[in-house]
Amino acid sequence: MPEPKVASFPAIRGALKFYQIASIITGVMLLLLVAEMVLKYTPIRLELFAGGSGGLLWFAPVVEGPEGLESTGDGLNISLSILVAHGWFYVVYLFACFRMWSLMRWPFLRFILLALGGVIPLLSFFMEAIVARDVKAYLASREAAAASAPATEGVR
Repeated sequence: MPEPKVASFPAIRGALKFYQIASIITGVMLLLLVAEMVLKYTPIRLELFAGGSGGLLWFAPVVEGPEGLESTGDGLNISLSILVAHGWFYVVYLFACFRMWSLMRWPFLRFILLALGGVIPLLSFFMEAIVARDVKAYLASREAAAASAPATEGVR
């Protein structure tokens, strides 16, 4: 595989920062989504609401209706908001993964693994640490090699 050009290193650093932020936000949103799904789809059967008849923040029961599970709460459905926010931010996360992958010129399988970080709980946190370590080490080694190359040419 071709290696990234030294001229693209500033763009890689920016893409890495964007990826790190996006992966942390996506990971947190995914954990909130998992908690919301556990509350709603297990025997607990609750949804979180803001405002409405229950006050500032409150849980409303979810009941079995003719069309499946139905919420009994009024106000802003925080559970649904978490779902929608994670879905939209996952698109941002995929863009961050694509940018990182394309600038680093990694194999396509690595992009798939990065993308899975937004749908497998906790994976985005591990991938963020691995990618940050790998990219920073790669950039440091390439810059060190580029800095020492002119010094060794004049020795002959």
